Amino acid sequence: MLNFNFQNTTEIVFGKGVEEQVGKKVSEYGKKVLLHYGGTSLKKFGLYDKIVKNLTDEGIEIFELGGVLPNPRLSLVREGIKICKDNNIDFILAVGGGSAIDSAKAIGAGVEYDGDVWDFFEGKAVVTKTLPLGVILTIPAAGSEASSGSVITNEDGWYKKSFGGNIVRPKFAIMNPEVTYTLPSYQTAAGAVDIMSHVLERYFTNEKHVELTDRLSEAVLKTVILNTPKALDFPEDYNSRAEIMISSTIAHNNLLDMGRQSDWASHGIEHELSGIYDITHGAGLAIIFPAWMKYVYKTNIDKFVQYANRVWNVDMNFNDPEAMVLEGIKRTEEFFTSIDMPTRLSQADIDGDKFEEMAAKATENGTLGSFVKLTKEDIVNIYKLAE
Repeated sequence: MLNFNFQNTTEIVFGKGVEEQVGKKVSEYGKKVLLHYGGTSLKKFGLYDKIVKNLTDEGIEIFELGGVLPNPRLSLVREGIKICKDNNIDFILAVGGGSAIDSAKAIGAGVEYDGDVWDFFEGKAVVTKTLPLGVILTIPAAGSEASSGSVITNEDGWYKKSFGGNIVRPKFAIMNPEVTYTLPSYQTAAGAVDIMSHVLERYFTNEKHVELTDRLSEAVLKTVILNTPKALDFPEDYNSRAEIMISSTIAHNNLLDMGRQSDWASHGIEHELSGIYDITHGAGLAIIFPAWMKYVYKTNIDKFVQYANRVWNVDMNFNDPEAMVLEGIKRTEEFFTSIDMPTRLSQADIDGDKFEEMAAKATENGTLGSFVKLTKEDIVNIYKLAE
């Protein structure tokens, strides 16, 4: 087990009706808030009116910036920074999923920086100060509600990059599973894959003697596998929605990183897909992760045997460890298919025209991953496996 530091100060406010607390929570930090969100669904289902009333009842002045897209754009981040600076805003409230939260994190960091916010994503600057941020989570998927990172797409070249630091973690995350009842099935399923992928990026490590975090990771994976079909079949099943929502947070709040080295190659490979083709991140991961598994499993076959047995109940009596591994990967793909996620690029209408370009962009700062260090050629081969 590796040495580690763990810090997560995000307050989780979880349960039925907890969004009614938003005004009081925000008032602890400021009186001018940027309300940052995505599309019309926030207003369609009544959550917007509830939030506005709670904020105004506490005497909080509201400035709005909607329009966050999946794979959030740098141009909107810059617009948010300008609004905050022009109006001396002292708090940001993100309502939505990972896209709104990531966009809000970037806005908060950019407000307190004299240069261009994209500097953080290119590694030219480190965040040392940011506007405080709160979250009302409506899409459990990215885990951004308690994570230290933000991922943004720059329309100039369609680069999708990340930055992070403990300082950008939200001050609080208000999480009511009831607000996810109206999520389209596709978003529920893509969110489940995103959650699982965050766990898998940590699970596949070459570090030994990490039994506790192995078992915690397996528990999150099995919880999502069990409850996602229930949520899809019965959208207003509170218990399955609650299990998925808290799994989203645990998958990406760094608890599962303790004592181990994470990989993140599959995310880097997928970011090029969603950066160029604007595919939903979870759907892209459903395509890339099985292909990555097939490409790297021989590096540490024992880890993949453990995954197949503990997560997918593949019988240890298989005579051939490699057959066990391939069965585990097959069951992973079958689960993604069962929740209507793509597992091939062709299913997302993506051909091989840009494999070389995407692989070059993914590796322009060096190899990807730690479980296996992947070169440009390796990444092209993974894209080909995913065709």
